[in-house]
Formats: sequence, C-alpha cells, structure tokens
Amino acid sequence: MRFGLFLPQGWRLDLVDIPTVDHWSTISGLATRADTGSWESVWVYDHMHTAPLTDTEATHEAWSLMSALGAVTSRVRLGQMCTCIGYRSPAMLAKIAATVDAISGGRVEMGIGAGWYEHEWRAYGFGFPSGGQRLAMLDEGVQIMLEAWSDGVVAFEGEHYRVDGAIVRPRPLQDTIPMWIAGGGERKTLRIAARHADYTNFDGTPAGFVRKSEVLHRHCADIGRDPAEITRTANYNVAIAETEREVADRLAFLHDRMTRHAGVEEADRQLGAYQGMPAVGTPEQIIEKLTELKALGMEYGIFYFPEIAADTSGLELFEREVIPALA
Repeated sequence: MRFGLFLPQGWRLDLVDIPTVDHWSTISGLATRADTGSWESVWVYDHMHTAPLTDTEATHEAWSLMSALGAVTSRVRLGQMCTCIGYRSPAMLAKIAATVDAISGGRVEMGIGAGWYEHEWRAYGFGFPSGGQRLAMLDEGVQIMLEAWSDGVVAFEGEHYRVDGAIVRPRPLQDTIPMWIAGGGERKTLRIAARHADYTNFDGTPAGFVRKSEVLHRHCADIGRDPAEITRTANYNVAIAETEREVADRLAFLHDRMTRHAGVEEADRQLGAYQGMPAVGTPEQIIEKLTELKALGMEYGIFYFPEIAADTSGLELFEREVIPALA
C-alpha cells in the first residue's frame, strides 16, 4: 500500500490554534518532515473558505502552496484533493501545473473534480452550474489539460470551454502529469475516470469501495480499457493512539475544537466522519482494517490527521507502526 499525507492549510479549521505568522512554517515543516520520511506524497485541498463556513479563519490557496512546496521539498510527490475545475480555466490550470512541475523537478499529481462547495463558487463569482454542467466541464477540462501537456499547444472547441492556440510551454518535466479524477458519481464521474484517469479517488469504506470499483470496471469494459491501468485510492481521517481510551480523547479534542468555532451540532456531524472509519483506532485495529481494504484493491491511501499542526504524536505513531506493516 502507498501512503500520502494531507497537510494542514486551514480549510478544516486545522490551523485555528496556530498564529497566522506561523502558518507557513507549520505547513512547510510538516512537508519537509514527510519529504525525509516514509510518505510518498503530500496533499492540500483546493478550497478558499473553511468548512464548515466561518467568517474569520484563514484558508491558504492550493496552487500557491503547491508551488512553494515544490521549492522546499525534493522527493515527495505533490497533489491536491482535488482541484475544482470551475475555479481556473483548464488551459491556465494546465499552465500552472506545468510550472509547478518544473519548480518541483517533475513531482506534480493532478487531482481534479467537478466541485461541490456552492458558497465558495458563488462567493468568487463563478456562479454555480448544475451538477450535469459541472461534470461536462470536468470532461472537457481534462481533455484540454491532457492535450496541453502532450503537445505544448492546445486548441479546443467545446460546449463549456473554447481554447484557441494556448501555449503551455515549458511542458511538464514528466511525460505527462498523472491525472487523479476524484468522486464516486456512478453514471458520469466514474465514466470520465474510466476514459482519462491514472488514479481514482472515491469511497474508502469496504462496502463503498467495492461498489465504486465494480462500477468503474463496468465503464472500463464499455470503452475497452483495462481497469488495472487505473490505481484506486481513498482518503482517510485518522485518529490513532496506543489505547482505545486515548483514541476517544483525540476525538473529544477534535469535537471541542469544532464546537468552539462551529457549534455543537456541526461538531457532532463532523465527528461522524471519524467514528467507525478505517483509520480510527489503535495501530493494530487500523492495520487490520487497512489490510482488508488492501485485499479489496485499495492501493493508495491519503491520510488526514486533524491535530498535526500542533501535535505530531499520532502522526509519529502511524509512521512507526502502521506504514511499515503495510507499505
């Protein structure tokens, strides 16, 4: 199994206890730690506002971070989970990604999705197209990016995008930037993934993973593609400790922090994304659950530790016991 690490960037209220002046040193310090350790990749989210929404808390922009991370690391792959197709024109996004690939020495992973955060779309003046329109934009945008990286110049005439000779040079240092298509929509998203993805990213529970994998395989069969060409990945929230009591304490800390900033009801809802999930428990429990997922074909997990901006003890335990057991 392969392992990626989400870095704190504010979107999930994970920098609220860190002074703003120390945000970048915190983010970059964790990235350089991963760079010299056992992680294959580091990841950020493509969001500008916190979730749940607050009025004052900082969230750092994904591709600005990608560029800076490319300059302060030397080994780890650099990804976003995932870039929203509507926030930047696809040709410009292809140009940005190619530049970051040059800065990083060819280490960019392109996570891309249709986007869902309506408040953010409208706040930045992008409107909020229907789900079907956003998915059509995703399909066209992926085609534009792949052509841009392949040829260095792209022309495209579609329903949602028109590109007339955009020059994307220098091309990426990689032959092409790996394409991660995120989302589990069964009729459209996974069909787009079957056509274009190097990696998918969807439901990481055993039942959900099996279901989405079956749908992906059907779409691959329809177009004549070998599904083995696509690496299946999932994201996991982590609460790890030596004992179950200490795991409960970690979850209580997270609940208290969320309650301070978003209220009890939202804190309860957020905690539901942890309880009973595969990366919550003692090291032995997490290894057992991830081993089951590995047997089902989950090849690459991206792991989020909500407390690591201030406390790396859980991260250290995961690195010491979970990764060696499964890598």
